[in-house]
Amino acid sequence: MMNSKTNVIGIDSVLDLTKAAVVAALYIVLTMVFAAVSYGPVQFRFSEGLNNLVPFNKRYIIAITVACFITNITSPNGAIDMLVGTFETLINLVTIYLVTKHMNSLVLKLVASVLIGTFYMFIIGFEIAIIAHSAFWPTFWGTYLTAGIGEFVTMAIGAIVLYLINAKYDLSK
Repeated sequence: MMNSKTNVIGIDSVLDLTKAAVVAALYIVLTMVFAAVSYGPVQFRFSEGLNNLVPFNKRYIIAITVACFITNITSPNGAIDMLVGTFETLINLVTIYLVTKHMNSLVLKLVASVLIGTFYMFIIGFEIAIIAHSAFWPTFWGTYLTAGIGEFVTMAIGAIVLYLINAKYDLSK
């Protein structure tokens, strides 16, 4: 059964902690390797595809949230990205978990995950609009559009990759 962990963060053993740490490290590496397109109003943060692990197991909420905070230390947007970007990631992942935890279809879980991740990019739109020192609403809508497209693309790619991996290896364990 997916997400059957009794612990509130889904980490009940050293093995769970190790799996979470590996995903966090992978998120950080993917963000750093593609750093040129991982930040800003137009972003394709390929590590966001890992957000699709949350429907498999809730332990990835904390793993990806911590990894996002760590990667945002190097953000050109500074400390605000560490706070706002990490907050966006946390509420995005918690929402994905809550929406998908009682769904039976893996495909529907992944579709919901991609759509929820894309929706929450409005928070990044607000962040960029606030720090941009330009007309707020055009900056917000432009950023929401471009960051949303980037999020949709990277999460869709991640959903497909994780679906295929799950066909061979049960990612809920």
